[in-house]
Amino acid sequence: MNSGESDCKAVARIEFGLIAGGLLGISFLLPHALLWGDGGWRFVYMSDLLTTGHLSDKKYSLIGPLFSAPLWLLGRMYQSPEWWCEKYNAAVFAVGLFIFYRMLRDRVPRPLLRRFLLLLTFASMFANHLLFYWGEVFTAIMVGIGTVCLLTRRRGWTAIVLGVANTPATVPALMLLTARRVWDTRRLRPVLAVAAAVAVVLLEAWIRRGSPFESGYGDDRGPKTIMPFSGRPWLSYPIFFGLLSLLLSFGKGLLFFAPGLFLPVHRRLAALPGRASADLTTLYGMWTAFTVGLILLYSTYWSWSGSTFYGPRYLLFASLPACLVLAVRLHRQETSILANTITVLALGLSLWVGLCGAVFGDAPARAVCLDPTGPQFEAPLCYYTPEFSALWVPFIHAQQLTAGQYLFLLYGLTVAVYLMAPPLLELATQVLTRARLLTRSFRDDRARARLRRPPVMEGRCQLVTSSGVAVARTGSPGSDRTS
Repeated sequence: MNSGESDCKAVARIEFGLIAGGLLGISFLLPHALLWGDGGWRFVYMSDLLTTGHLSDKKYSLIGPLFSAPLWLLGRMYQSPEWWCEKYNAAVFAVGLFIFYRMLRDRVPRPLLRRFLLLLTFASMFANHLLFYWGEVFTAIMVGIGTVCLLTRRRGWTAIVLGVANTPATVPALMLLTARRVWDTRRLRPVLAVAAAVAVVLLEAWIRRGSPFESGYGDDRGPKTIMPFSGRPWLSYPIFFGLLSLLLSFGKGLLFFAPGLFLPVHRRLAALPGRASADLTTLYGMWTAFTVGLILLYSTYWSWSGSTFYGPRYLLFASLPACLVLAVRLHRQETSILANTITVLALGLSLWVGLCGAVFGDAPARAVCLDPTGPQFEAPLCYYTPEFSALWVPFIHAQQLTAGQYLFLLYGLTVAVYLMAPPLLELATQVLTRARLLTRSFRDDRARARLRRPPVMEGRCQLVTSSGVAVARTGSPGSDRTS
């Protein structure tokens, strides 16, 4: 099942069941935080619009929240709007997984596709984002759906434009995605998507604030802290330090929160069956281009870290190409022990990213890194120090978990074992086989060495004189008898 193209209905049912159980667990077992940060303001603005008709002129787009209006209205009849809307991102994510599978199931090996969906659910930053109402999930899923639609020659640019307009800062990333699409298709028509996204952003600003060029951010800047470049507005952070931090820092670096992004995959993509190889190579190229655009932009943003949020908040989209790489590497394992070892390590770390994000989040890190003199986040501790990273602080500072969190943790560990067992067994088999070969080779070398050793004739040796005449000396050592 790991390297073949065949499928098994029983395995498919198990894996679909694991995905469904994970989505239900995230929605109903784990605590959600609706009225927190940007997500809270988005919900308030949307609720105000539906209740009083007042359209807020503040920052944060309402495109994504407006898609949750049916849930809000349902909450007026049963439970409450808050109860339903706190599950909105989980619903968006579930719809995205369903569309991914429906559109790719006949173009990609189904075991590989299901493994990709499992990794997105349990081994990515999505698990933490689904507990909130923030806008990154809508943007990531809409862009992901749109790019998948482009593979099937369907109209995917509409979904991409809506996702980008929900987070206007992603327009530069759309430019790189469009450039990649132009390169692949040798057509200039995709450039219109950038114009459409900019037009939607400007139109929303015009309707809400009276001017297409009024973003609502004004002189947006962070507080002045011990960090040398803090307190500056907009895109004022040095890109060199921003890139280092977003890629390599212990608390916010993609190397730790999306390790699959750094693994080579092109050779394995080329080894897939014809159409699957072409489709996934194209999809990986578009997703990588969009991710690079996000990294380049947010590395210059004064709040590149996303502040008190789990991992690199603005780079959630990077989970898509990272999980795709891991799924392909698990589907097409190599004979190299080193390559498979790296895959297993990246898979294990990714699974912990998902489980830690869902169960612990950044609550332990916030409790440790908050400045006791005020509500400021001590960036050097939680961004760069491994002991205070959200990934590792649960091992140092105990956290009181609810029964639902314990249950989801147990369920997630079961899924982790399910995903880890095949590559670990394969790796163990390779190591044992290599050890047997080395042992056999060592024994063969010793045997050949004994065969090559010249025979020792006790009491007799042969000498060759300068004239080429062989002279044999016999007798005991010290004897002068010769023949």
